[in-house]
This record gives sequence, C-alpha cells and structure tokens, in this order.
Amino acid sequence: MKSKIVLVFGLMIAGFIGMSFTLSNEHIRFESVSKEMPSEDLKWHTNFAEAMALSNSNNKPIFAFFTGSDWCGWCKKLQREVFYKEAFKTWANENVILLELDFPRRTKLDPTLAQQNASLAQALKIRGYPTVWLLNAEQNAETKNINLNTLGALGYPSGAVKGKEEVLFIKNANQILAKGKKS
Repeated sequence: MKSKIVLVFGLMIAGFIGMSFTLSNEHIRFESVSKEMPSEDLKWHTNFAEAMALSNSNNKPIFAFFTGSDWCGWCKKLQREVFYKEAFKTWANENVILLELDFPRRTKLDPTLAQQNASLAQALKIRGYPTVWLLNAEQNAETKNINLNTLGALGYPSGAVKGKEEVLFIKNANQILAKGKKS
C-alpha cells in the first residue's frame, strides 16, 4: 500500500523556501519501538509518532537521521565524529528530539518500521545517506494527516577542522533552527 503524500511548497518569512508535507496516517502504522544508538547520553527514537508527540510536548523540532547503519561508511563517520562527541550530546539534549530512520541491507527491519522509514524518505526526497532533516510535525485532529514542516537539511560537515566536525555540524544546525524560529 502506498501512502498519500501531498507536497506543498511555501515561502517562509525567513527568506528561504520551506516545505510542508502531508502524510496520510490511514495507510501508515507507526511501530511502537524505540532503540538507542550506542551513545549512553542520547535517546534515539525509531517510532515517528512517538518522536512527533515528544517534539510537540517539549516544543523541540525532530532531528530525523536517515542512515544505512550496517553499510553506510559516511553514516558511521558522522556518528563517530559528531554524534558521539560530548558537545553534540549536550546540544541535542537541549534542542531536538532524535529520530533514527534506518535503511540497513543486512539486518531485516520489522515491515511496519521499514514502511514508516520508506514513507518519510519518500516525503522528504532522500537521495543519499547520511541525511539529517530538522523538522516539526503535527497531526490534523480531523483528517489524521501528518504535516511535516521542514526547517532544513544537513549531511556530513565537510570542510570542518579535523577532530572538530561536531563544531561545524552544530553551527550549521543552529543556523537552521534560528531561521525556523523566525517563520
């Protein structure tokens, strides 16, 4: 079954183009599973509905990390050089709700989780890994459609000072968050 996806572009006050997506919850079930990546100080969710609820209740955007956990070298490098650093852990705990959307090749995901991840990748037009989207999500009470308001995307922080990749990554993420607050 394919989910209904409606893509709407709008000009945001901050002067950049924002994207809004509506996902029909009618054909997507969100698995109630959470797992933690090997980082004791960070809580990574795999359930989009859970991350959305936490995002809304804590007034923090979702940090959606699209990864290929068992095959993507750049994903592992991003985790090692950014996500596992204390500065990132502190920043993430203060600013975002972490959501891991995995596309493994050797590990079989639960079909519901795989469908959830594929639907979000399609809605956000993911073309490569790793990709991180900062976004807000709300569910319409009447239609049950989920509206994704994207703030911006990040990848591996190329051009960063070796050993300080997390500094550039956090700087870029903060710029996206600052623009999102103006809209």
